[in-house]
Amino acid sequence: MKCFLVLSLALVVAAVPPPVPSLREQATLQQSWLKHRLEVTLPELMRKHGIDMWLVSSREYNEDPVFYSLVSPNMFAARRRTIYVFFDRGGAKGVERLALGGGSQEGLYEVYRDPDTGIELYGDSQWILLKKLIDERKPKKIAIDISQTHAFSDGLSAGEREQLEESIGPENRKKLVRAEGLALDFVAVRDPSMVPTYQGMMEHVHSILARAFSNEVIQPGKTTDQDIVWWLRQENQRLGFGTCFQPGLRVQRRNGQSLQMLQQDETPITIQRGDVLWADYGLTAMRLATDTQHMAYVLKEGEIAPPPGILHALENSKRMQDIVMARMTIGKTGNEVLAEALTEIRSLGIKGTVYSHPIGAHGHGAGPLIGLWDRQQRVPGRGDVKLIPNTWFSIELSSRTPIPEWGGMELFVGMEEDAMVGADGKIEWVLRRQEKFYLIH
Repeated sequence: MKCFLVLSLALVVAAVPPPVPSLREQATLQQSWLKHRLEVTLPELMRKHGIDMWLVSSREYNEDPVFYSLVSPNMFAARRRTIYVFFDRGGAKGVERLALGGGSQEGLYEVYRDPDTGIELYGDSQWILLKKLIDERKPKKIAIDISQTHAFSDGLSAGEREQLEESIGPENRKKLVRAEGLALDFVAVRDPSMVPTYQGMMEHVHSILARAFSNEVIQPGKTTDQDIVWWLRQENQRLGFGTCFQPGLRVQRRNGQSLQMLQQDETPITIQRGDVLWADYGLTAMRLATDTQHMAYVLKEGEIAPPPGILHALENSKRMQDIVMARMTIGKTGNEVLAEALTEIRSLGIKGTVYSHPIGAHGHGAGPLIGLWDRQQRVPGRGDVKLIPNTWFSIELSSRTPIPEWGGMELFVGMEEDAMVGADGKIEWVLRRQEKFYLIH
């Protein structure tokens, strides 16, 4: 694979992002991740949750959220209907992976075809065969994706559930259980072999933000916030990345006796000297997503650095990052991390808000929420999930700090950086965090 997949010290020091590999190379790597996840991660999680059979049924363009974590990179939709059956045979025999409809995902599934014609199963024949396979294997529990709490575990549509329950018979219906924890964990867990690729993506994130917050893009008095937003989108496309959300940009400016927080809307905001800029930006590649927030300062004539009060505001948010990460230990719930972190943050006199979230296959990923920006109490359900190894998080938060040079007016400093919880429970940055303001001359 190209150096996008293995970072060298020289690349980190020079802050030059590695080249993006070809789509074919990306697909080869993604397939290796899928193979490991199906052969190693899935059996571990089925046994952890006490599930011996798991059914995932999807129709074309109405796929279960877990579908794309179960299929090859060249699989873009379910085939008419695809039913995956996972059955734990126990011990070293491992988990059977059966596909009723769809393809073999390059040999990772045993595909069932119509025995008379050899063509793809369709309609009632799928449900008849499903009952036969269940009857033969006699599982103790049959897990299906239904949840009122977690979107990632709620992928079985009402129509599919009705047909499933009608088809498998009354005795098998008694065995149906919800696969909330299994589906959630399978989407959340990241294989360690993904880390170098994700680090390469983060190199691009930092490089693109550094360029966006420079005179390459910004000319004070001329460039608008929307110019920056659309430059970010265009640069993503030019480099071969996708995006999972429209980038956000805020401008904070002291205007006479008030501090204005100018939000992006339909009216462009022209960047001026003395402005503090905030960007929320993410890119996607290889079914992985990033989510990052960085800060910049537009120097006034004669300035070589931001005022000390503004520098202190950034340090407050960095201190909050340290506190949140120190509280994130395996086995704690998101609500427990939130409560402990806020207690320490407030004891330091920092006015801050914590709203960190899992990331990986989605920008707002599967796993425990650590607060919401508008809810600093416990988050029922989604915040009660426990931290587990080999998961990734966006450490997202903000502080509001009085700035002496601005007459005590508060400055918002929002920061977000992706971090990973390793197999040993240790949490560290995927790449590195922003340590100082970008300076725009």
